[in-house]
Amino acid sequence: MKIAVYGKGGIGKSTTSCNISIALARRGENVLQIGCDPKHDSTFTLTGFLIPTIIDTLQSKDYHYEDIWSEDVIHAGYGGVDCVEAGGPPAGAGCGGYVVGETVKLLKELNAFYEYNIILFDVLGDVVCGGFAAPLNYADYCLIITDNGFDSLFAANRITASIREKARTHPLRLVGLVGNRTSQRDLIKKYVEACPMPVIEVLPLIEDIRISRIKGKTLFEMVGSEPSLNYICEYYLDIADQILSQPEGIVPKEIPDRELFNLLSDLYLNPIDKGKDQNNKKNLLGFTMV
Repeated sequence: MKIAVYGKGGIGKSTTSCNISIALARRGENVLQIGCDPKHDSTFTLTGFLIPTIIDTLQSKDYHYEDIWSEDVIHAGYGGVDCVEAGGPPAGAGCGGYVVGETVKLLKELNAFYEYNIILFDVLGDVVCGGFAAPLNYADYCLIITDNGFDSLFAANRITASIREKARTHPLRLVGLVGNRTSQRDLIKKYVEACPMPVIEVLPLIEDIRISRIKGKTLFEMVGSEPSLNYICEYYLDIADQILSQPEGIVPKEIPDRELFNLLSDLYLNPIDKGKDQNNKKNLLGFTMV
């Protein structure tokens, strides 16, 4: 099973991806997480450091695939999850989609691409071109990470459009949305009413999720010294269980941009609860989300 995790930049995809990867490993799966971001920090909380990237390794070997070994590019992470960072081209040059393609090509050359029960692609930011959408070419499922903010749901809708387009050529399906660290659900609810799709889980708004990233540890590792965090891990295990049930998934149909803008902005301008304070109003547009 191959899963592509998408969402607006800064929404917490990498933190969520790492915890889902460990949850899948805790369920007995052999998991590889591939970071698809030039920052090459997707797997930081799994390994504790920035591992060498595929593209840097290829360049150092003058693109001689036969000179590269699995241990050069695949690194062991916490909880038995193996980690790869694709890396990216220099800023302002090249295409991230090419780098993803080279990563998959090398892993196939090393006979590693098919050795895992699950491969999880953690993909950077919004989908604005074919390069950003490249991991969908290899995925069975897509999972979208969002919060209750205007911008993140706008990005989710663009990702939805990309899933629909890619599903024309191969059996790609959307598993659903995961709400990350949000105390509000009204915009998410409004969006999925207009663009029907499953909401897999909504993670609680707690500081420990953000701190785990800063510490370079997953929630599962932090539980060792802070048992009170165990309940948060149950959220990720629930997501893993839903993925492992091999859901049928859906081919979604996005909402036109203007219609989506009107839908979400109307809820902000005309909140259901007139008594909400200004901070909650800001929260609707995502201004206070971390």
